[in-house]
Amino acid sequence: MSSDKVKNGNEAEESEESCGDESASYTTNSTTSRSKSPSSSTRSKRRGRRSTKSKPKSRPAYKYDTHVKENHGANIFGVSFNTLLGKEEPQVFATAGSNRVTVYECPRQGGMQLLHCYADPDPDEVFYTCAWSYDLKTSAPLLAAAGYRGVIRVIDVEQNEAVGNYIGHGQAINELKFHPHKLQLLLSGSKDHAIRLWNIQSHVCIAILGGVEGHRDEVLSIDFNMRGDRIVSSGMDHSLKLWCLNTPEFHKKIELSNTFSQEKSTLPFPTVTKHFPDFSTRDIHRNYVDCVQWFGNFVLSKSCENAIVCWKPGQLHQSFEQVKPSDSSCTIIAEFEYDECEIWFVRFGFNPWQKVIALGNQQGKVYVWELDPSDPEGAHMTTLHNPRSVATVRQIAFSRDASVLVYVCDDATVWRWNRRQAAAI
Repeated sequence: MSSDKVKNGNEAEESEESCGDESASYTTNSTTSRSKSPSSSTRSKRRGRRSTKSKPKSRPAYKYDTHVKENHGANIFGVSFNTLLGKEEPQVFATAGSNRVTVYECPRQGGMQLLHCYADPDPDEVFYTCAWSYDLKTSAPLLAAAGYRGVIRVIDVEQNEAVGNYIGHGQAINELKFHPHKLQLLLSGSKDHAIRLWNIQSHVCIAILGGVEGHRDEVLSIDFNMRGDRIVSSGMDHSLKLWCLNTPEFHKKIELSNTFSQEKSTLPFPTVTKHFPDFSTRDIHRNYVDCVQWFGNFVLSKSCENAIVCWKPGQLHQSFEQVKPSDSSCTIIAEFEYDECEIWFVRFGFNPWQKVIALGNQQGKVYVWELDPSDPEGAHMTTLHNPRSVATVRQIAFSRDASVLVYVCDDATVWRWNRRQAAAI
């Protein structure tokens, strides 16, 4: 891995939302190999874009609760809440950094409680991403993690052991996502320019998305829509691509994967390759596109350009089915602007149920947008900052009810903020 270094700010700014509790002091580690953008200082300014007019709020929607530092001391790149748990069950999240995946509980009264820590057998592994599912037979929580080595580990959290290991990508894996309804289906995006769809129940690779008209560089981010019949992907080639799974061929392959047995079959699983996306554009961003998520029929995406863009394929009045694969036109709905985040592999959090977005920057500050469904351009934007939070914020995650916001940083710290009781999200 490269040893590029990025400076993570000088002195902590005056806090918009200061903390009350003192914690153990720590030193920041600003070394990272997943940061330096190719032309952050000389890239072209975007033109003709429509930015949101953020409505002022009297105080931030979230209040600082606590933070901890993981003892490996390395960058933490990923964080994910287990949103599959019921309302009365504990709020649980996992972090991915170094060769470890660490699971925490957020008690209702505050704080963070360490539950489990899985360490990969290979000390050279660096996990970039993690995602939650559960065993369809036992209902035991499962956690998928992957990163630098290109190996997907599916971990039984309660037993703290890997129950599935998937090798197929030729290089590092940048993001994992589970299907929203068929939780045995796992999606992975890789440095090898490809996206793979796996069945973790039968341990087979169902499909490979990429090739002729696929991504021409690293796939940095992927996401299923809420119905699970479309995928959006983004990468270092500045492009965003949409892939449709709602076809007879994919339905047949997915059904076959559910009953396929490698022990009983004399032939390998007939993995399908999809070379052509159903939509592709390079008109939204002019740099690495390192985070993308669905927002209903809209898409939220960001690059190293200090803005999250909300957009849709084709014209505003067109449905996805009406947009031809050869048509790369798209409609910008709104932009959510922020400052000091011109490095790559910094990913926003989005809670689709409560309509709230959050993104951190290189100075340890977090921007929160509470969306107004009737007026996408009129989001309420507030900032969260603690004077001791000075390292790059790599990723943010919300609990399902958005009552807790957690983010992870380059200095191995994990931060919890709680929604204020008066904040209506």
